[in-house]
Amino acid sequence: MSDVPWKGSAALSGAGYSAVELDAANERLFMLDQRRLPGEVQYLELGTVCAAAAAIRDMVVRGAPAIGISAAYGMVLAARDARALGAEAYLEAMRAAGETLRGTRPTAVNLAWAVRRSLVLAEQHAPERGEARWREQAELGRRLHREDVAACRAIGRIGAARLPDGATVLTHCNAGALATGGYGTALGVVRAAAEAGKRVRVLADETRPYLQGARLTAWELQRDGIEVTVVTDGMAGHCMSRGMVAAVVVGADRIARNGDTANKIGTYGVACLARHHGIPFYVAAPWSTVDLNAAAGSAIPIEERAAAEVTHLGGQRIVPEGVAAYHPAFDVTPAELVTAIFTERGEIRPPCDLRHPPWAERGPAT
Repeated sequence: MSDVPWKGSAALSGAGYSAVELDAANERLFMLDQRRLPGEVQYLELGTVCAAAAAIRDMVVRGAPAIGISAAYGMVLAARDARALGAEAYLEAMRAAGETLRGTRPTAVNLAWAVRRSLVLAEQHAPERGEARWREQAELGRRLHREDVAACRAIGRIGAARLPDGATVLTHCNAGALATGGYGTALGVVRAAAEAGKRVRVLADETRPYLQGARLTAWELQRDGIEVTVVTDGMAGHCMSRGMVAAVVVGADRIARNGDTANKIGTYGVACLARHHGIPFYVAAPWSTVDLNAAAGSAIPIEERAAAEVTHLGGQRIVPEGVAAYHPAFDVTPAELVTAIFTERGEIRPPCDLRHPPWAERGPAT
């Protein structure tokens, strides 16, 4: 834990690094600046909800579960600043903070989910002027953080059972500890397989244009001593055709109730390639990523980010001046291309209606 800056509390991630943590005094957030990895490990210290929102929008933190936790902690800072207000003014301030956070990354459903949980709590404690409001929000944020780490570990156990010994797994984007409260979803499956004694190797799609696979997935797995090789996005089909891939495991930023999944741009193409080559395509995500209000993937809002993230690389323009660039940050993989979805509650085989998951009668997995 020597490389983390906060004092007085252990990292809830359970690791030597964390995407986001709240300090013991409930005054500040510490976010690992993922834009600087792998070259530099730097934590930003944030003291306001506006600073937290800017960090989410600017990709200091990313990954749907980590964004949700960051939003919950941002609401803690809002409660601190509004703790002396009357009940109505307090609720108005908290709702405004929630809108600020919700507007940062529209595809990640965990963000709105966490804000909604915080606002329900704010309404319950609005009459309690003073420290109680702030303390309750901090307890909620930490509870959501712990629950996410536990969910990731459960997802890992469920998914690892599907990976054969000696498997090479292809991933797209980063769905590891950096994208969650800790341990990871897709990488949680890999980690759990390795912890179970299985020999597992990862091919990490670099994931243009933000290079989360090359920069972040490779960084995490190298730290864990799990064999990883980075490939460009365009190499996935070649690797599959050569028999180099036993399974694809990815995360998700939102899952519609029919099993359509939104994940980092390029995931849909990987799913098509996997289907063509007869390779299982797995999605690993906590239940908080499921949006039962979205009937299908067509209802999932797709964030469009700045063209400069495509036209420039490392601050250097790589596209001719005057040429346009299109940058949807996510795409939707239809449910029929998904072999299974791993959640902490159990495994799902889409297409299906997630309002009636398979464990509804037999109870969730433990």
